[in-house]
Amino acid sequence: MDRNELIEYARSVYGAEPEYLWEKTPDCFILRHDTNRKWFAVVMDVPKSRLGLAGDETVCVLDVKCGPIMSGSYTGKKGFLPAYHMNKTNWITVLLDGSAPREDIAMLLDVSYDLTK
Repeated sequence: MDRNELIEYARSVYGAEPEYLWEKTPDCFILRHDTNRKWFAVVMDVPKSRLGLAGDETVCVLDVKCGPIMSGSYTGKKGFLPAYHMNKTNWITVLLDGSAPREDIAMLLDVSYDLTK
């Protein structure tokens, strides 16, 4: 799943529109609930080196809330990392570079949406 597929998924499943909050990073956005305004997803462009990956290029990532058990289960699998810029116990970072299965990304978005209701 890439950035555009993620936006379409969020629109169709949750009725959520991306919110672009940061002028300096115009491609980065959050997804939040209409009712309580809590974030359930953050999409950012992050240098690989900041994620502990080899290389200086930037990669698009998704941060979602999933709880400590799920976070621990996914961290270390291809395409999944400890959360960047969020609580590492309750959030996880997913690479949106094609390495993480689409089904897992959709399921994690669903979990994050439910946990932040």
